[in-house]
Amino acid sequence: MSRPSAAGVLLRLRLALLRANPLTLAAAVLFVAMLAGTLWMMRAVWAQQAAREQWQAKAARAAAATPADAAPALSAAPDNLALFYASLGRRRYAEQQVRTLFALAAKNGLTLAQGEYKRGYDRDARVYTYQIQLPLKGSYVAIWQFAMDALRAIPFGALDDIGFRRDAIGDTQVEARLRLTLYLTDDPADGRADRDAGGAP
Repeated sequence: MSRPSAAGVLLRLRLALLRANPLTLAAAVLFVAMLAGTLWMMRAVWAQQAAREQWQAKAARAAAATPADAAPALSAAPDNLALFYASLGRRRYAEQQVRTLFALAAKNGLTLAQGEYKRGYDRDARVYTYQIQLPLKGSYVAIWQFAMDALRAIPFGALDDIGFRRDAIGDTQVEARLRLTLYLTDDPADGRADRDAGGAP
């Protein structure tokens, strides 16, 4: 028995698609898009976990490098604190990170309207926050790709929330609202006066 040709297989596929219900096709496309988005989110979680493990390994190596006669409890805490602050972004470059987000949105073919921005400060941790809300419009997969690109480009940022809205099930474009928080600190020279004054932003 001869094997079906590629042209025959394509013809059967086209006929099957023509016979299929448009709503069923739209639901299948939406399911595939949601599955792709879920996979991208899982990759982001794995990337964050890998970064956390890398940071913990670095902290462990720093602790192991401490001289044996030093008190571990006293020396490890400042080292870990220094690693924490070294992983934060710099407050004076916050607007530059916003420009990075706009560039990533354009790269992924998304429409990005003017966002909303809110600055904050945690006096106890002496950490600045910069919350960014971005209204996006584009394909479901492109929006998730943008979110993953943003977390890779800005490792001191956290994706707090993302919501989607679609006017009709067959629409290829969706509207999304994405909320990111950047965790920032001052450069030592820039922030000395703030710390001497009690850490007010």
